[in-house]
Amino acid sequence: MTSFTSRSRNLRAREASTNVLASEWLKVRSVRSSHLILALSLGTILLGVGLAWMAAGMYDSAPPDQRSRASLAELEKVLVIVPQLCLGVLGVLTITSEYVTGMIRASLAVVPRRWPVLTAKATVVGALGLMMGPTVEFGTYFLCRWVIDDRFAGVYTTPLVDRLPTLITTGLSVPVFALLGLGLGVILRSTAGAITILVGLVYVIPMIVGNLPEPWSERLGSVMIGGLPGQITGDDLTHSVYGSLLPPTAAAVVLATYALLPIVAGAWLLCRRDV
Repeated sequence: MTSFTSRSRNLRAREASTNVLASEWLKVRSVRSSHLILALSLGTILLGVGLAWMAAGMYDSAPPDQRSRASLAELEKVLVIVPQLCLGVLGVLTITSEYVTGMIRASLAVVPRRWPVLTAKATVVGALGLMMGPTVEFGTYFLCRWVIDDRFAGVYTTPLVDRLPTLITTGLSVPVFALLGLGLGVILRSTAGAITILVGLVYVIPMIVGNLPEPWSERLGSVMIGGLPGQITGDDLTHSVYGSLLPPTAAAVVLATYALLPIVAGAWLLCRRDV
């Protein structure tokens, strides 16, 4: 009898978790802003192709001496900031929009324990980031590689197997931004505040850190979120605002911390303060 009761409770718990997850997925896909944000993320591929096409045209029309000195950044690495910020904003809006409309009260009334709501939201936005990041990164890479061909000193002629670690790591940084945005949204309960901090972590703070005197510029630059994927794969960050002091494992731990720490802090606050 005890075993039957335990199985029944476990079944009800699984059903409840599934229902909360389905509810959060319905919320995200029924909002127009979610479709717009995901479309903007996918638009990165078209932006990359357009820039590659322009660069190839300028290269072909340049005299031979200029061609020999011409260089081009790997566009998929530069443009990944677009899906990163887009999914970060989606993570913010997933929770702050409920505070604005008052829907959060209904959500927490249905699920009084509160933390399953945040877990479901994190699962949904994390899955979207996990889908969108590699799709944009690989799509941009393959199409830019096709357009650029062997131009610009063969920047896109490196074998794919050598590029895979960077492509995978950079693509997986996108769900980190999605969870970071969600965590900031829960902590601040303000769309403007959370997005401001998100943009500051990507643009403002790295520029400030890059202008600090050594060794602080290198030390602090090494833990900036934008430089962590490159440190994980051992890329050369000499000419960037980021540092390169962390070994790959430590860089991966710091990157995961950017996603998990705000979520944990947000869960703690969500369970302890009034709506």
